[in-house]
Amino acid sequence: MPAPPNSDRTPGESRRIPLTRPGLGASKRRRAELLRVDHAGEYAAVHIYRAQCAVFEGRAGREAISADLSEMQGHEAVHLKRFETLLTEERIAPTLMLPVWRLASLALGTGTALMGEKAAHACTEAVESVIEKHYADQIAELAERDPALAAELTVFRDEELAHHDHAIAQGSREAPAYRLLSAVIKAGCRAAIKVSERV
Repeated sequence: MPAPPNSDRTPGESRRIPLTRPGLGASKRRRAELLRVDHAGEYAAVHIYRAQCAVFEGRAGREAISADLSEMQGHEAVHLKRFETLLTEERIAPTLMLPVWRLASLALGTGTALMGEKAAHACTEAVESVIEKHYADQIAELAERDPALAAELTVFRDEELAHHDHAIAQGSREAPAYRLLSAVIKAGCRAAIKVSERV
């Protein structure tokens, strides 16, 4: 991979992770960005699963997917709690977009669940695909600078991958308009990540 523009690396060298921002407090600001966006992502995931569970719970023949979604929501709730603790300890404000992300997540969860089980799984696959890659980039960035946080994110990434793979096994790619649905959800997730880092 070619060196990024304005990097201090010579031609032929490569660097996959972002360069440290210059200036006093740069590392602290970057850590705040990382924690803020991760908190937002897990917050959204909890609300997506919560909305999907609300659609399927109590319906005859939907016991299996209800149990699956509830279990995955539990994993995301653990992740969310950890980021809430880190934000509090480090006095980092969450993104101002949380009310928007809550509404968007509830709408996405409800909408995909109403489309059926396979659409709900397609939602999981799409979201977790973006989140897994996002965590992988963060882990690479933090490996040397903050190995303790990188290790925590590795555990979270493994669980997101498990959700992703389970969704595929349950037929996510058989959902109606799968390609379009997946593309739209992924685009929305990527946009939310960018916004949450800054706002």
